[in-house]
Amino acid sequence: MSETPDDQQEPVELPDAAGVVELIDGLILGVEQGRSVPLSDQVRLDREAMIRALQQIKAELPEELRTARWMIREREAFISRTQEKATQIRSEAGEHARELVSESHVLAEAVEEANTLVRQAEGDGRRIRLEAEDFAEDRLQHLEILFAKLLKQIRESRAEFHRARPAPTEVPE
Repeated sequence: MSETPDDQQEPVELPDAAGVVELIDGLILGVEQGRSVPLSDQVRLDREAMIRALQQIKAELPEELRTARWMIREREAFISRTQEKATQIRSEAGEHARELVSESHVLAEAVEEANTLVRQAEGDGRRIRLEAEDFAEDRLQHLEILFAKLLKQIRESRAEFHRARPAPTEVPE
């Protein structure tokens, strides 16, 4: 930021400020007390006296006017820099907000996709378990029938062995 004369030294006092005010008061009084032009609202003034007073005021004001103009330019430059900075901050904040919104959408989509995959995996797991149970039930039923046939054949074979066996001989006593 630029340094103002106030930053470097004591505030500048107007050396002839009282004189300028007196000159302005004199001009006002001259206009108020000026002679009226007959049959009009206009006032006759001493042109030379007015010009001298205005030139004297002008001669005493330039430094103060330059300081005031400099202060106005500095103020406008400060306002401009501040507005540019505010615009930049708003722009960055908007971009950051868009990124956060985008990230939250990506996160929401990822969560939704993950939930979908979990539901699908649970459904697939349930289906596979039921198919495995059905297959096992079918195989067990087939084995049960097979074992029942085998057991029947074993019983028949044993019964045949028992029939084919000679009767025990009696042993004398």
